[in-house]
Amino acid sequence: MIKAFMLYTGEDGHSHVRSGQIATGARVAADSILFQETPAHSSLDWHNAPFPQYVLTMSGILEFTTQTGESFTLHPGEVLLAIDHTGTGHKWRLINDEPWKRAYLVFKTGADTHFVD
Repeated sequence: MIKAFMLYTGEDGHSHVRSGQIATGARVAADSILFQETPAHSSLDWHNAPFPQYVLTMSGILEFTTQTGESFTLHPGEVLLAIDHTGTGHKWRLINDEPWKRAYLVFKTGADTHFVD
């Protein structure tokens, strides 16, 4: 199993986080993949995920925070399932001296994400 975090919009309209896992060997139907790199010490203020997607971190350590004060730290090799595309959103900041190298994998509509609490 691969360590994962899910950012989702709750019934209260705020983003929340759950810890979980993705089963090794899980196949997820995807529409696209986008690779990005952000310089070390960067941050991004309040925003929502533009699409339901996995964020696969290859380098960089990030701290994510929701408006309700929930937070978690994401390390290389861990997976973020970002489905909080409505509501108050989340913010992040890089907390080490490496750039954030990542891939966004956008799901096909109705795809099973294989996230397990």
